[in-house]
Amino acid sequence: MAGEGSAFRLRCSLLGHGQDVRGLTRGLFPEGSFVSVSRDRTARLWTPDGLNRGFTEMHCMSGHSNFVSCVCIIPPSDLYPRGLIATGGNDHNICIFTVDNPAPLYVLKGHKNTVCSLSSGKFGTLLSGSWDTTAKVWLNDRCMMTLQGHTAAIWAVKILPEQGLMLTGSADKTIKLWKAGRCERTFAGHEDCVRGLAILSEMEFLSCANDASVRRWQISGECLQVYYGHTNYIYSISVFPRCKDFVTTGEDRSLRIWKQGECAQTIRLPAQSVWCCCVLDNGDIVVGASDGIIRVFTESLERTASAEEIQAFENELAQASIDPKTGDLGDINADDLPGREHLKDPGTRDGQTRLIKDNGKVEAYQWSVSEGRWIKIGDVVGSSGATQQTSGKVLFEGKEYDYVFTIDVNENGPSYKLPYNITDDPWLTAYNFLQKNDLNPMFLDQVAKFIMDNTKGQTLLSTSNQFSDPFTGAGRYVPGSSSGSSAIPGADPFTGAGRYVPGSASNTVPPVGGVDPFTGMDAYQSAAAKVENIYFPKKDAVTFDQANPTQILGKLKELNCSAAEEHKLTEDDLIILEKLLSATCNTSTETPTAQQLQTLWRAVNWPEDIVFPALDILRLSVRHPTVNENFCSEKEHVQFIILLLKFLNPKGKQANQLLALRALCNCFVSHAGQKLMMEQRDEIMTQAIETKSGSNKNIHIALATLTLNYAVCLHKVNNVEGKAQCLSVISTVMEVVQDLEAIFRLLVALGTLISDDTNAVQLAKSLGVDSQIKKYASVSEPAKVKECCRFVLNLL
Repeated sequence: MAGEGSAFRLRCSLLGHGQDVRGLTRGLFPEGSFVSVSRDRTARLWTPDGLNRGFTEMHCMSGHSNFVSCVCIIPPSDLYPRGLIATGGNDHNICIFTVDNPAPLYVLKGHKNTVCSLSSGKFGTLLSGSWDTTAKVWLNDRCMMTLQGHTAAIWAVKILPEQGLMLTGSADKTIKLWKAGRCERTFAGHEDCVRGLAILSEMEFLSCANDASVRRWQISGECLQVYYGHTNYIYSISVFPRCKDFVTTGEDRSLRIWKQGECAQTIRLPAQSVWCCCVLDNGDIVVGASDGIIRVFTESLERTASAEEIQAFENELAQASIDPKTGDLGDINADDLPGREHLKDPGTRDGQTRLIKDNGKVEAYQWSVSEGRWIKIGDVVGSSGATQQTSGKVLFEGKEYDYVFTIDVNENGPSYKLPYNITDDPWLTAYNFLQKNDLNPMFLDQVAKFIMDNTKGQTLLSTSNQFSDPFTGAGRYVPGSSSGSSAIPGADPFTGAGRYVPGSASNTVPPVGGVDPFTGMDAYQSAAAKVENIYFPKKDAVTFDQANPTQILGKLKELNCSAAEEHKLTEDDLIILEKLLSATCNTSTETPTAQQLQTLWRAVNWPEDIVFPALDILRLSVRHPTVNENFCSEKEHVQFIILLLKFLNPKGKQANQLLALRALCNCFVSHAGQKLMMEQRDEIMTQAIETKSGSNKNIHIALATLTLNYAVCLHKVNNVEGKAQCLSVISTVMEVVQDLEAIFRLLVALGTLISDDTNAVQLAKSLGVDSQIKKYASVSEPAKVKECCRFVLNLL
């Protein structure tokens, strides 16, 4: 915890990384350790020295083929009692390390661009954010789901203490709250790219952004406070243990310590970009910067560096070059600046900056309240001195590049942005640039040569350098950047915000027999002493069989009379449908004919306001093997699925929604139907879950049954993605349905999915399903709900 009235001073400086230190995280083992990652493609584990104030590099981990940009610790488990280290890189991969091996234990692949943020949760879950605009949820070595909804790079992710809640912050300036794979809420307020997130409690969190502000939010959506102090991009934020004080770092060369909502201390560093920070358990602060050096600051007098070390740090700071355009120095007119006598007057606040003119040079000083003196923080020379090889902080479309060239194709035409990283292939970059902007491929050699010629030691964002345009040979090239974001489509089928693409694992387990609690056959009797689980795993699909053929045909004939001429059925057609209904309801031994199925297809394509009796005939008929094979075969299934999904529109008639859901459930009775349902699972479940928003309990029961039937099929195969989607649907639907029959079917589906499958159990826990269902363990009637719930909770 940040102490009252005390000041942080240097504890030690750690050399080891060859380039920018881009990520830091507190370690769990050994005690007091931390992990750093760098653009030098390595991760390093640092442990405290036993007898002095420093740290020792325990080992260096390598596994990425490009820059390493983020790191987090996965908590200990039975298999890995010391926990694991996860790193994300510009090679699009996530490497998982043990604490004692320099090579990766395994590598997670799936992102399509830089992985720039990681966060771990309970039960081994890992959340990753990427420039590909998605976040992914991982369990062990599997991707369980993908969160889509942001329209630009995701720079920050956090898993909240409450199970199942996740946060993502993006270059689209928003923060999103996710539960069970769907976006629950979007937080808007920042005016630029959101770069960091930190958790204060189960109800509050902090965010920092390129707009130089920090915001404190409630999970409910309210912004409680905005903090100002930084004068440029804020890259990182970290919270002190057991309190709401925090620290931030940014592009203004500073580490800032915030106590009780105020900036209590500002520490300048001799590096332009202070990329990252973390707070150790003892309250010490670790920061990483663009000069490749890790620095640790402490309030403890026992751990404070020696006077010689502190003086060396101040000398290094004093020799730094400050670019007034990137700091808080304002417009400078050297002729108007006072001399050294200006430093005789004390400052009014910690971190206050004063400029003086001494021997023709402009020097910057910062006031230290704790030491009661002005400390030189550098010479103002109009250039940061940072190179593109060491800072790499040009933003374009929410992503970082070493260079962003502005190129005029011809003297009167538009300009084009050409982003480039020094590790990219110049020929591939040139090719992609020409393709993206629909430019003549004959320029490939010129563009590639231009990139190679102009990326040899050029100063980042230097305005004094001029380049010839590769197209015209004369037009000026001016390096620049853009904070715009590239919109990528992918509307969330659940919320309208972000598409969810999940993944999981399943194992086959033997079914358990017993009395059927669904149909009431051999009426189920509860018994307190009974320990046998008769509910799951369920081995057969549940269907909707009840019908009154006379009423269905009567309604069909009634509506047929009022139908438009182009839709009206003849008397012969009605007789044909009556025979079909008789054959499929087992009141006759006839086999459905092609003519009957053609007539049924005409009827189910009636207008939506009169089609429901025809849908009811379809619902009953599809149980028959002949009808099932006809509509679910490869030849006919596309139109069949399109038809049923059309009726699941939440704005449509509830009768059509109900009958379409029941028809889908009944498709599971035959092999052809099961095959089709599994092939179209993602699309069907995505559309079906939209029907949860209504209050019709019969629709909720049908939706729960559809989920259960998928669980039955998934229990028999090893379909990672399918199990995760069903678990997510169960969690989502549990929150809105109240009918206990629907709840019971969801509980059976849940039990079927997680039976003898540890991965599915862990994912269910991470979604918070156990806390969702606990209340049903005390339901008195029907008893099957209580007993099934208790069996499920025993597995969780």
